[in-house]
Parts: sequence; C-alpha cells; structure tokens
Amino acid sequence: MTFTRAIKIAPSILSADFANFGAECEAIEAQGCDWVHVDVMDGHFVPNITFGPSTCAAIRKHIKGVMDVHLMIAPVDSYIDAFAASGADVITAHLEAGPHIHRTLQAIRATGAKAGLALNPGTGIDAVAHLLDMVDLVCVMTVNPGFGGQKFIQSQVDKMRALRAMIGDRPIHIEIDGGVTVETAPLVAAAGADVLVAGSAVFKGGSVANPAPYGANIRAIRAAAEAAQG
Repeated sequence: MTFTRAIKIAPSILSADFANFGAECEAIEAQGCDWVHVDVMDGHFVPNITFGPSTCAAIRKHIKGVMDVHLMIAPVDSYIDAFAASGADVITAHLEAGPHIHRTLQAIRATGAKAGLALNPGTGIDAVAHLLDMVDLVCVMTVNPGFGGQKFIQSQVDKMRALRAMIGDRPIHIEIDGGVTVETAPLVAAAGADVLVAGSAVFKGGSVANPAPYGANIRAIRAAAEAAQG
C-alpha cells in the first residue's frame, strides 16, 4: 500500500450477496473500487454477527487490491493474528473495545498489517492525539456500528475536520464508515476523509450478473467526493 490522500472508495461487503462473496469482490474491483471493506461483528460489541477469519481467508483469493478488515468485536487482541493470517492488509480496532488500545495497535502492526483505529459517534478525538504514532488509519463512524443502511450522523463532520487538523502532515488515512452516499460524500471529503466506506450506495441496483450499476455508483460517489476534496 502506497499512501495517498486521493479519494478511495471501499465498498462494504455487508451489502453484497452473502451467497456469492467471491464473485461480488471480483465484480466491485472490476467496476473500479479501490479497497474491499469487511465488517466483522461479534454480537457482543455490536448487535449483529457477520464474518470471521475463515470468511476473510476465503475471499482474499478473489481480491487483488486492499482488503480492509474492520473489527467490531471485543475482546480484540486474541483474534488479531487470525485476521492477519487471513490476508487483511488493514486491521481496524475500536478505541472503545478494550482498555489497552495502544497494545492492540502494537499487536496489529507486529503482524505486518496496517493499523486502524475506529471511533464510535459518541467518542471524542482527545485520546487519538496520544496514538497517532501507532496508526495508519482513523475510522470515524458516521452511524452507530452494527447494521448497514443507517442514516448519516451529520454531527460527525466536525469531528472529521478536527481530526484532520490534528493529523497534519502525518501519512494517516481518515476513513468514513456509515451512510456514505452521493449526497454525503462531498461533506466528508471536504472535512478531510480520503477513504469512503459505502455499502448499499454501491451495491444498489446491481448484481454479479449485472455489475454495471456498481461501477456507476462508485463513479458517482467518487466524483462527488473529489469535487469537494480540499
């Protein structure tokens, strides 16, 4: 992975056809996505259960680019090695998921994966200042984690803007997860985000048999974001 602040579209496979994950990953990459985002949920830290390391390993062979694994689980540390072994390029853990987030980030980096730090909507950025030397990505949740298709939380835009100022020249991505659409993409891009996770906004209207809508959706989100990017 080469660092760049260019807009990157990361479709969440939470909105894909669960019976056809491999083909869905191939389809969204062929249609122009930059990263493939995998939302891992445990039914404990968040009220939903999704995928484990074996699913990540199974789809890895169908992904040519970046596999971005977002761990919405607690505890985290005991699963890091398994997700790294599954082929994750980026592993993101939540600030709220455990008492020793610095140790968690160390553990992620020790595997060779890029380390991400996620913040729930109710979490401020003060603690991030003490972790910037440990992170490659900060993920601002713009919905409460657990389910796709939720409405974008507008108040998080100010958090992104403050976070961008805090990061300064450091090579750290700002990722936005939740409620990203053609309408909200310009808001987050203008505030400093460069990785946009989008689920239903990418997958709506298309399928493996008819992937063209995926490409049209990706291009529309990218164009809206790039037009507003500072």
